[in-house]
Amino acid sequence: MLVIDPNLCIDCGLCETACPANAISHDLNSKLKWIEHNAKYAQIWPAINQMIEPLPNAEKNAKLENKEEHFDATAFDEATENSVADEK
Repeated sequence: MLVIDPNLCIDCGLCETACPANAISHDLNSKLKWIEHNAKYAQIWPAINQMIEPLPNAEKNAKLENKEEHFDATAFDEATENSVADEK
């Protein structure tokens, strides 16, 4: 999963068409739900500034309907904490 830093977003909509999983919506109601999440993790997770290979589960997740129903913030917090601990 990627996040977009809301402080850097210029609302151009290019990410919506570029997302291979169709997980980005320019719908204002949908966007408001994710601003806090994106702001938090954009400060923690490393920036991706070059093309990388899709993650192993990307194809499966791209087919999920209602992706927000499958999102578990607790799992992301735990994975982030473990990753930060591994770096120390």
